[in-house]
Amino acid sequence: MMKLTNPLVIALAIGLTASAATAQDTAAPAADTATPAAETPAADAPAAAPEAPAADTAAPAAEAPAADGPGTTYIAETIGDWGIQCVRTESGNDPCQMYQLLKDADGNSVADISMFALPKGGKAVAGATIMTPLETLLTQNVVLKVDSSEPRVYPFTFCAQVGCFSRIGLTAEELAAYKKGNKVQLTVVPMVAPDKKVQLDISLKGFTAAYDKVAEMNADNQ
Repeated sequence: MMKLTNPLVIALAIGLTASAATAQDTAAPAADTATPAAETPAADAPAAAPEAPAADTAAPAAEAPAADGPGTTYIAETIGDWGIQCVRTESGNDPCQMYQLLKDADGNSVADISMFALPKGGKAVAGATIMTPLETLLTQNVVLKVDSSEPRVYPFTFCAQVGCFSRIGLTAEELAAYKKGNKVQLTVVPMVAPDKKVQLDISLKGFTAAYDKVAEMNADNQ
């Protein structure tokens, strides 16, 4: 049986958030692939010897991974406002996590969050990965507020092509607040407008059932 380790959870989180890259404009401009026309030989140039057939030296195109092969992600089910997203493995023991895409008032995808249970014995009982756009002002951190509770501040961990990530740990007390709450307000500050704050709601509808489901599914993979 495959053991779900922290690096795998982190890789899964990055892979799943990358699949929600609608928070970023990742389209690359089309390359100008037109080949310039060959020059016509001068009229007085000696006749060229007959050319030998050109060898087929083109390298075969790299085979794209199967749409449902190992390393691809899928939604196992949806519970409330949370999706249960998993990554396929060769063994079939697919690790999973909770996932929610966060949108602004205009319906634009801005950020996302994924959550999962952590191994027992540590101060943090649950982990979360939050992805925000690259244009986020990192020095202002990520602020999370469950309903009317005191806000908590978390630093960013790293940035990649798809966005910037904050990896956080939740204590048993904090996790209990999520299970009892209605929503979490996420606040970040855009780099281009440091005097403004972007506030997004993380729905907690279905949170407890989704969390318990993911914990059960991953326990079977250990």
